[in-house]
Amino acid sequence: MPDEAQRHPRGGIYFEDFAPGSVIPHRLTRTVTQMDNMLFSNMTLNPQPLHIDAHFCETQTEFGRPLMNSLFTLGLMIGISVNDTTVGTTIANLGMTDVTFPAPLFEGDTIRCETEVLEKRESKSRPNAGIVTFHHRAFKQDGTLVAQCRRQAFMLKRPAA
Repeated sequence: MPDEAQRHPRGGIYFEDFAPGSVIPHRLTRTVTQMDNMLFSNMTLNPQPLHIDAHFCETQTEFGRPLMNSLFTLGLMIGISVNDTTVGTTIANLGMTDVTFPAPLFEGDTIRCETEVLEKRESKSRPNAGIVTFHHRAFKQDGTLVAQCRRQAFMLKRPAA
């Protein structure tokens, strides 16, 4: 992203200032907790014992302890990216693809994230907007990749001067 980029008053980057090939390291990190896992699983009505039953995990899984709910991990990864990229400048998310969780995330792990700008194109229907494709990645404290996805966002262009 160029140093002279104009940011939205809330901090987001406008369509014009996303540079394909750039990687944005996100400043926020987050240690995930058992409460995160329980609340998210309960709020989404997910009774999977792999996330909420420590005894089940100790006695019947290869992990020996609960895994963090993967949809929580996905949401956290994208959420961490918002302050540095799209807060105030996103019109809408258009979709997420190629979502993978290559390694487990457990209670007590701390994640850090980065976003690569893959491509962008102007909107064919709205002159004040464009579409940006992001590749979000989340790593735990030892550098292991735990989540990634491609996301397309409908982004505002800079306001007319």
